[in-house]
Amino acid sequence: MLRTRLNEALKEAMRAKDQRATATLRLILAALKDRDIAARGRGVTEGIDDAELLSMLQTMVKQRRESIQLYEQGGRLELAQQEQEEIAVIEGFMPKQLDETETRAAISALVEETGATGIKDMGRVMAELRSRYAGQMDFAKASGYVREKLAC
Repeated sequence: MLRTRLNEALKEAMRAKDQRATATLRLILAALKDRDIAARGRGVTEGIDDAELLSMLQTMVKQRRESIQLYEQGGRLELAQQEQEEIAVIEGFMPKQLDETETRAAISALVEETGATGIKDMGRVMAELRSRYAGQMDFAKASGYVREKLAC
C-alpha cells in the first residue's frame, strides 16, 4: 500500500539525514492526513484509497511545476531548484506517466469501449479515465484529447 511506502520512506530519509526528502515526505503525509479527515465527513473511516492518494500526489507535482515557472520568472533559481527536488521525491511514489501517444491510445480505446459518440459522453469517458489511470496521466491534457476525439 502506498501509505505504508510513504511512512517507510520518511523513516529512511530521517535515518539518512536527507532534509529535502524528509521535509517533502512530511508535507505529503500532512496533506494525506488532511484528506483522511475530510473523507470522514463522507463516511470513509479507513482513509482515502490509493487512487485518491495518487491524484493528490499528481496535484502536488502540478503545483510545484507552476511554482518553478514563477520562481524562474522572478529570478529565484534556488527556490526553483528546491521545488524540482521536491518533484523528484513525489514522483518516486507515482507510477510511470503516460506520454502523449500512450494517452491518446488509451483514450481511443476507452471511447471505443464505452461507445461514446459525442461531447455529451465526455464526462463518462473522463470518469473512466480517472478510475483506470489515476496518477498516470495529466487529466487536464487528457480532457483536451477526449474533446478532440469526440468532436470528430
